Amino acid sequence: MTAVSRSLRFAESEVIAYRRTWRGTVITSFVNPVLFLAAMGAGLGSLVDAGNGDLGIPYLAFVASGLMAATAMQNGAGDGSFPVMAGVIWRKNFHGTITTPLGPSDIIWGRLIWGVARLLFVLTVFAIIAVLFDAMELGPALMAIPPAVLTGLSFTTVITAWTLTQDDGRSLSTLFRFAIVPLFLFSGTFFPISQLPSFLQPVAYITPLFHGVELVRKIALPAVDSSIVTAVPIWASLLYLSAMTAIGIYLSVRLLDRKLRP
Repeated sequence: MTAVSRSLRFAESEVIAYRRTWRGTVITSFVNPVLFLAAMGAGLGSLVDAGNGDLGIPYLAFVASGLMAATAMQNGAGDGSFPVMAGVIWRKNFHGTITTPLGPSDIIWGRLIWGVARLLFVLTVFAIIAVLFDAMELGPALMAIPPAVLTGLSFTTVITAWTLTQDDGRSLSTLFRFAIVPLFLFSGTFFPISQLPSFLQPVAYITPLFHGVELVRKIALPAVDSSIVTAVPIWASLLYLSAMTAIGIYLSVRLLDRKLRP
């Protein structure tokens, strides 16, 4: 059995488990995008567009592109936290897995394969809903899915590594409360970072969600100008997120091996 087939076997186990739990993800995958876009378009968006804060594009389009990256972040963070904690501490199914021909690296790569598939599904749904709300055009919306997937993977891998250093689930709530939520609010999702206080703008530039939002927005809204996006080149954001993903994979494999084989 090759390394690829072993990883695919573990990914298959994730699919089988998801078939029994998919109903719990309907709200995050389908209902949340509809509620967010309806609120931003019919509610807050109409007020912003009618006010003095003209972005040069409808506020709904601005927010939809940011929310696409933020949705990837939230799903990626979720995949890298509670399921990993369950596999190591709560259900301990990772311990059972390594009694088979599969090893720690196969678990990490299998979860990565499953994570890509799940992100593709969730973000395709989001893109279609955004098109139906007239927030994006179909072609650019679909082209923005791969960078959004990369954004989600960067969070999945790094948070997987972090979770493997924790001993209980209380730290996961702290992670979401003091890291994920602030990133959601201050990385350019709802307003350009140029509107942040000057001392916070450099901090925003080094956050991973900022680079995800920039990538998605530049691709999904190709006609936007410097009032909407920054001068950070696309290649720099791609390099940042790719490096973050690679480091996360490397650390996850080493930490999981250490956790399962003390």
